Amino acid sequence: MCTVTFIPVNNKFFITSNRDEKSLRKQAIAPALYKMKTGNIIFPKDANAGGTWFAAHENGNAVIFLNGALKKHNSIPLYKKSRGLILLDLIDSDNPYQKFLSENFINIEPFTAIIFCEQQLFECRWDGKGKFYKHLEENIPHIWSSVTLYDDAVINKRERWFAEWLQKNPLPTQEDILSFHQFTGDGDKRNDLLMNRDGETYTVSITSLESGADTGVLKYLDFKDQQTHEMQFEFSKAIAYK
Repeated sequence: MCTVTFIPVNNKFFITSNRDEKSLRKQAIAPALYKMKTGNIIFPKDANAGGTWFAAHENGNAVIFLNGALKKHNSIPLYKKSRGLILLDLIDSDNPYQKFLSENFINIEPFTAIIFCEQQLFECRWDGKGKFYKHLEENIPHIWSSVTLYDDAVINKRERWFAEWLQKNPLPTQEDILSFHQFTGDGDKRNDLLMNRDGETYTVSITSLESGADTGVLKYLDFKDQQTHEMQFEFSKAIAYK
């Protein structure tokens, strides 16, 4: 939930997320296909609350969460609902962006939602008091880092790493992107993309979606048990890319 990239390549796109979590948190359940109200949705499941940080719908939509919104916040006890369950509420709809706009998030912990919906990319933030949202260019790459773990200087440095890597890899494959998410940094383990802060908080997994016109591939690297999971699935209707 803490580092996300979006990369369009020809007639497909890739969304990839590093999940940085506290070591005491239970190991997540590997991705599976779940039958839900609006159709089949694939996602890794958080073993604590049953939600997720990364989900792809068979209709071609995808929603990925990062912790925090505009600035670092202090968590309070007894939020109304976990952010992972909020993500499932969004993805299990015909239009996750419109669902974000219409939902009441009072007493929900701040989050950033990256929403790919009906061929459009949106950045949606809830800071605990208000919503901030914008439509992003779908034809250029983007990177996000969670404000709860990384300050502005580190976020800017990561953006430079991303830009430099893209110059060398203008048409990356999913494996290239997974390599970027694992091995990019300057040797500072606290802030490299594959981060580790004294074993208390570290990157526990990487999830990557390759989305084509009518099929998707989800790859999941679980660093807790050193396992790699891969699932291929078909969209319920072909996506007409611009």
